[in-house]
Amino acid sequence: MAPSRPQPRPKDEQVTADENPGEEARASGPSDYLYALARRVAESYAALAQTRAVLLTGSAAEGTSDSFSDLDLIVYYDEIPDDEELAGVRRRNGGAERLWMGGDRAEGGFVEAYAAGGVECQVAHTSISVWERDMAALLEGRDVASPLQKALDGTLHGLAMHGDAVIRRWQDRIAAYPDALAHAMVTHYLSFFPIWYHQERLSQRDAVLWQQQALLEVAQHVLGVLAGLNRLYYSTFQFKRMRRLIARMDAAPPELADRIEDLFRLDLRTASREAEALVEETVGLVEARMPHVDTGPARRRLHQRQRRWGLPVP
Repeated sequence: MAPSRPQPRPKDEQVTADENPGEEARASGPSDYLYALARRVAESYAALAQTRAVLLTGSAAEGTSDSFSDLDLIVYYDEIPDDEELAGVRRRNGGAERLWMGGDRAEGGFVEAYAAGGVECQVAHTSISVWERDMAALLEGRDVASPLQKALDGTLHGLAMHGDAVIRRWQDRIAAYPDALAHAMVTHYLSFFPIWYHQERLSQRDAVLWQQQALLEVAQHVLGVLAGLNRLYYSTFQFKRMRRLIARMDAAPPELADRIEDLFRLDLRTASREAEALVEETVGLVEARMPHVDTGPARRRLHQRQRRWGLPVP
């Protein structure tokens, strides 16, 4: 099992892209193709005067791509180039037309997608100042629910295409997972809708979707608490590769991945009891690993069931 807390390299150790552990993890086939494509696409952005660094993230960086995978790049600038300059880069990469665009340049960053080499290339553009501001807010535990947790994890496991020293500095900072963030993650997610308490009532109502939603939120919060305990970055936004996240956990209920998936395979009555068991085991881990955290509100809802009431006898 991988260690739960990534360890930064010594400050005086020089690191190049070829030494990044992600290089060794890349598989042949789709990942190699995307990596070679990323090199070509990154060169066109690195040629812009404003560019400080280019990072390859996602499956291509981790060696887990398949023929459905996108190419994910983040480009960091002193100042984001204007639309005409970026359109010129897209044309040079063979994708003159955007497939879609998200975010707002005025807020310091946006994402655009276009076709390059037969692959959807998703390029995030951000300024150094905005990225470092947002990174600091998250590491200090001020914005734990932000989908930027995905960006931090992507940065930690990404490959530098340009600006190795800049990216290594960020990776070292992200690897040193702060206690404040761990505490904030645990306390934020240590709140569970007690589906087990309401199960008898809900089973008599047309509430299947609500029950499934409640089970999903229980699973998401269990993972959020455990991510904090294990000092792992986690976001519910477009969450993928659950088993890989769980495999990196030292502290977790046994057979966690199978049990979470079973929540959505079992009948709803059984699934509710299993959700309660997962919550109880997770609360116990918090009490053992972070005894200063108040688990009272979460524990009080365990083993309680809503009771029927009867009409008064005339």
